[in-house]
Amino acid sequence: MKKRILIIASSANHIGPNNRPTGSFLTEIAHPYETFKKQGYDVDIASVSGGEAPLDGMFEKDEALNTAFLTGDGLQKMKNTTAISKVEVAGYDAVFVPGGLAPMVDMPDNDTVHEAIASTFERGGVVGAVCHGPVSLLNVMLSDGTYLVNGKNITSFSNAEEDNYAKADVPFMLESALKERGANYSSAAPWQAHITEDGKLVTGQNPASAKGVAEKMIAILESAKA
Repeated sequence: MKKRILIIASSANHIGPNNRPTGSFLTEIAHPYETFKKQGYDVDIASVSGGEAPLDGMFEKDEALNTAFLTGDGLQKMKNTTAISKVEVAGYDAVFVPGGLAPMVDMPDNDTVHEAIASTFERGGVVGAVCHGPVSLLNVMLSDGTYLVNGKNITSFSNAEEDNYAKADVPFMLESALKERGANYSSAAPWQAHITEDGKLVTGQNPASAKGVAEKMIAILESAKA
């Protein structure tokens, strides 16, 4: 049976005191989407609120996988997402959360997103996130009352990267917040690919890590077939 992947995108299109435009960063959703599709998986895109989910990072639209996403069915799915509250998450083998600044707006305190992640993780599904996407993991509490990220090997967009990107726009520094939750945080030099794996939890640091997160998730899903 084909593996099924659920991408959970942000619905936010602005962030911060200056209303900086945002959305899911194109590379961080397109690279995983196309990589999952190439593997033969069924991929659906949900969002926090449903309807059209905004995209950011369109300056990279001419890169090959991004073009494939925008000219294939990926863009159409982004324009017609189902609200995560209406999705039967139990039907998916994995969930993936892309970054962009947008998840910092509508995912830190979203109980529905947190429940989708927690239930997937606790039934042995694979959970992945990249860049600012791991903010969706920050406040996920498991059924035993512990935080998902506590004691886990995690990465995300680093403080060093944020200092020169959007420090004035984000409500908090994601690296610092993950560490405060007890995550075993690691990172590479700014903008270099870095991926961590802890069991069936996979995280990537930045846009350069997006395809690698999907590849690692695929490796875990395929190994489970044995």
